[in-house]
Amino acid sequence: MFVGTASDVGKSVITTGFCRIFRQDGYHPAPFKAQNMSLNSYVTPDGREIGRAQAVQAEAAGIACSSDMNPVLLKPTNDTNAQLVLHGRPAGNQSAYDYFMGRDKAALWEEVTRAFDRLHHQYNPIVLEGAGSISELNLRKRDITNMRIALHAGADVYLIADIDRGGVFASVYGTLALLPLEERSLIKGVLINKFRGDARLFTDGRRQLEQLTGTPIVGVLPYYKHIHIEEEDSVALEQKNRTHRPGAFNIAVIRLPHLSNFTDFLWLEKMTPLHIFYTDDPKELERADMIILPGSKNTIADRLHIRDQGLDPLIHQARANGKIVIGICGGYQMMGRTIADPHGVEGEIRTVEGLGLLPVHTTLSKEKTTVRRHFHFATPDGPSCIGYEIHMGQTDCEQPRPLNFPGPSPSRSGPSPSRSDPSPARPGAANTPDGYFHSPGCWGTYMHGILDNRPVIEYLLQQAGVSTSNIQWSDYQAFKQQQYDLLAEHIRQHVDLPFIYQSLRQQ
Repeated sequence: MFVGTASDVGKSVITTGFCRIFRQDGYHPAPFKAQNMSLNSYVTPDGREIGRAQAVQAEAAGIACSSDMNPVLLKPTNDTNAQLVLHGRPAGNQSAYDYFMGRDKAALWEEVTRAFDRLHHQYNPIVLEGAGSISELNLRKRDITNMRIALHAGADVYLIADIDRGGVFASVYGTLALLPLEERSLIKGVLINKFRGDARLFTDGRRQLEQLTGTPIVGVLPYYKHIHIEEEDSVALEQKNRTHRPGAFNIAVIRLPHLSNFTDFLWLEKMTPLHIFYTDDPKELERADMIILPGSKNTIADRLHIRDQGLDPLIHQARANGKIVIGICGGYQMMGRTIADPHGVEGEIRTVEGLGLLPVHTTLSKEKTTVRRHFHFATPDGPSCIGYEIHMGQTDCEQPRPLNFPGPSPSRSGPSPSRSDPSPARPGAANTPDGYFHSPGCWGTYMHGILDNRPVIEYLLQQAGVSTSNIQWSDYQAFKQQQYDLLAEHIRQHVDLPFIYQSLRQQ
């Protein structure tokens, strides 16, 4: 198990790397994170929703993802509330106070341990990931994702510290000092992550930290920029481009307060001469050659944010000037005429006007659609593509003009352990048309991952008059597999793997 001194120290990426290493070494690993909080999620083969990081880790392990890998997912809807997703299905909205202080944690803990036990019977080893810091004293009694699950699993635990943010001695020493003896005994070593410069300069620091804590430093991982692993945390969004780049073809993704699934744009980010940037600044949006309205976990609140930022006239002017404007999921809903929330799914506001770019009307509902899709883009016999839907609500068109048409059913290969809730995704969801095609430069879709399909990118760039001959195309799936191998090699070079294997074999 990999735990942290704080959030964003590299737990998810290092867990991904070890899933790959164990697979390379002939084992059959699987990832596990008891409770995740993220707006970036993914759909399992059986139509359930989990955190994107666990899907990435499963991909690195060479297996299909399962909701047992992330039994509890929290998707924030505002600063104080979140949707609880249990075993891949919505289980209601709760405030942070109600979730952490409520009496249902015993039931959640039971569900978490059952999910872990099911995985443990199928895979070896299980690679667990913690959340945030393991030494939050005020949350210890309600913990279901850090040292409590480590104790249940009897896991070898490695503490990760981010030296790049400073204070590594205090963070490591303080974290370990605050652990009860029972939990402290599980800590087998410390990983120092994101070291910049010559690691030999940390030789004395390494020795001093080992003497101070009595815990071996099993690795010092250098900071890198050449490896690209999908990240789900909102912290990663903060590090993305915020402004246009002169001379490039600039694609603006509107930066929403509740932006979800920004992984939709990762492949685009890696293509030159395209430049992707995230903004809600009117001056920057004016400089965009193409505008994307992304997914949202609170469509109504984010629609009002766009209006309040003064972006409405700029988006309409962009269309009038022939620029491409498209919407994905919540962005598709915002492009319509109205968004209604009769059940209060997202809050107190019951209806808002959309941008009016598409003649569609959305009604939010309590039922969530989670389904993988194979589809034909633009026409019934158009190029075959893949994607997935995660949304609450139904969008009705005044005059149906679908963007995507049903293709062959996606494979449901991979694990599907028995659960207490066997209900499928919305019936027929994979066999219905999707989206609305207003014109080649203006359309919306519920399909996450649509921009991972080369025919769609080529189509958009051709409509924008951009030559595709200079695009550095790559097979995105092959690219991701290459990155997992690079990450595994990076870890092998700088971590004492024989020590880790020896410890595992002593269990």
